[in-house]
Amino acid sequence: MSTAKDELNPTLATRKLQLAIALSSLVFTIGTTLHNFVIVNTALIETMMRMEGVADPAAEASGFTTGFRIVGCIYILGNALGMLSLFNRSHTLWWTVFTVNITQAAGFVMIPSSMWTAAAEAYGFWGILPSTVTDGGALILILFMIYFLIKYRSPWGQQRVTKS
Repeated sequence: MSTAKDELNPTLATRKLQLAIALSSLVFTIGTTLHNFVIVNTALIETMMRMEGVADPAAEASGFTTGFRIVGCIYILGNALGMLSLFNRSHTLWWTVFTVNITQAAGFVMIPSSMWTAAAEAYGFWGILPSTVTDGGALILILFMIYFLIKYRSPWGQQRVTKS
């Protein structure tokens, strides 16, 4: 009885996808770091909370800012992992990058609109640029990843070849 085993071989798209993911991950790491530590501060969170009608924004802003930054640090690490795609095509890395980007793309709906408004009022265009680039870019990247996942039915735009 013969047993067949699938092997994944790179295609012309594989290296381009790896480069796109690595470059996007670098940009998203920088953007998330800027948003997390330059744009977001306790004063911005207080403004956002006032817009939302929170009873005592001054008392709650510090704790919220800390929690927000912890989540931001997780995304910074997740985005940084995507840069490993230059050298690695593991399934684990693919699904990690996929998860980070699909959840980051949801930032437009998950982040309260008052955060966008407060950032724009405090810093103008530059206040919303990092998050717009990371969230919007993640949406575009995830669409490309889904496209190649469907097209090749395997991660990294690799072609499945059955060996006997």
